[in-house]
Amino acid sequence: MTSTATRSWWGWGSTDQALPDEECVALAGMVPGLPDRPRAVPDVRDLVLPPSRVGPPPSLPVTTDPAARAAHAYGKAYRDVVRALSGDLRGAPDAVAHPRGESDVVDLLDWAGDAGVVVVPFGGGSSVVGGVEYRGERPWVSLDLGALDQVLEIDRTSRAARIQAGAFGPALEAQLRPHDLTLRHFPQSFEFSTLGGWLATRAGGHYATLHTHIDDLVESMRVVTPAGTSESWRLPGSGAGPSPDRLFLGSEGTLGVITEAWMRLQDRPRSKASASATFPDMTAAIAAVRAIAQAALHPANCRLLDPGEAALSGASGGQPVLVLGVESAAVPVEGRLAELTDLARAHGGVVAVADGGRDSAADAWRSTFLRMPYVRDGMARMSAVVETFETACTWDRVEELYAAVRSEVGAAVREVTGAEGLVNCRFTHVYPDGAAPYFTVVAAGRPGSEVAMWDDVKTAASEVLGRLGATITHHHAVGRDHRPGYDRQRPEPFALALRGAKAALDPAGILNPGVLLDELPAR
Repeated sequence: MTSTATRSWWGWGSTDQALPDEECVALAGMVPGLPDRPRAVPDVRDLVLPPSRVGPPPSLPVTTDPAARAAHAYGKAYRDVVRALSGDLRGAPDAVAHPRGESDVVDLLDWAGDAGVVVVPFGGGSSVVGGVEYRGERPWVSLDLGALDQVLEIDRTSRAARIQAGAFGPALEAQLRPHDLTLRHFPQSFEFSTLGGWLATRAGGHYATLHTHIDDLVESMRVVTPAGTSESWRLPGSGAGPSPDRLFLGSEGTLGVITEAWMRLQDRPRSKASASATFPDMTAAIAAVRAIAQAALHPANCRLLDPGEAALSGASGGQPVLVLGVESAAVPVEGRLAELTDLARAHGGVVAVADGGRDSAADAWRSTFLRMPYVRDGMARMSAVVETFETACTWDRVEELYAAVRSEVGAAVREVTGAEGLVNCRFTHVYPDGAAPYFTVVAAGRPGSEVAMWDDVKTAASEVLGRLGATITHHHAVGRDHRPGYDRQRPEPFALALRGAKAALDPAGILNPGVLLDELPAR
């Protein structure tokens, strides 16, 4: 597990990786109109939190320590970072629970149901959609599952493992490594997020094709609900009615608390290779990516960076760049990489020759990708408005969506901020029938109005995606921030069934109310 001693209470990741003031100022130079100096980071010890309103029994592992409450007040969305930097902790939890095992989770839910206390499950706290806070009036407890961090059992024959939900990415992989196995699921938040969080949000991870979501890696799940504990059978597949796992995958803590899961593993890759290709324009680049996605070659990495994204990451000087990667635990991969690059060339791509097996464009993108959340925090300290949102649509609408988002969100940025901003895009995942574009928006904000401006830009983005029939989220969950788009996407009969499941499993309405469904009146 990542050490909590170095975790930032207000922003992304580790405190020793946060951008220094000078780098914040330098970055702000790409967006005219920002202040000369960054906003100071408050000392959490100086902040005043509202008094706790709960009194759990001493037998429960619950603390009202102010620092713990502050660190669990928000996730890591732009809105969260700005509120924390402003010292606004009015929404902090009344207490934080640190269960030592599943029995503590059961006891906590029993107490909370009787006391009318809201419980919000918390893995690594890396949510960027308002998924780990509560915005209602009832007292609430943040349920931190970080102590449930063990790989409990490994079935080498079936290549699977039973893993507790609180295992952070690095700790999970470290426990699998001696067995020469890997889950091979690496979201951008890998270092600071947990298996339970990935399952609860249907997270997208390492693979750009084939096994793109955590859903594909689940064998069975164990979930504690106020109505009882659900555990599905371990099976490679089953046609026995609706899948119980599918009920809880993506449920975002509203139906139950995921405590462990059997996960499908892979042998650790031994052969890897990467390459990149530049294209004259996005039309040619998109055609190449579609051909690759439909060729059943299944590259592990297939990231298309538009000219703005490529320039920002240092992968090119202003042309679209396709980053490709292949890997295998059993066979050499050079032949498969050659087939992929041949497809890129057939669509006008100029392929870079890897030096010693490493590709400079791929390395530049990878470095920027891992550093970007810290850059976002640094820009937030300079009052820049920074937003990222991802979507997915079928290939017949990809070019239209790309052009519409850049045009209409760009226009919204100009209207909201009074100046031009950056609207960049990369394709993070691709499928035979479509792609997942991921957009980054950077614009000058006004000190004190950043959150309101961010809301306006996000609303504009949601409107254009909804109009084009594209999902409001591909791998970052719904939370509270994406509820309007999710309500629009979700068929009403399914919404009716989801409300019924919520009422049956959580009759007191204590689990993460306001996520996926409207909060019901307290009993």
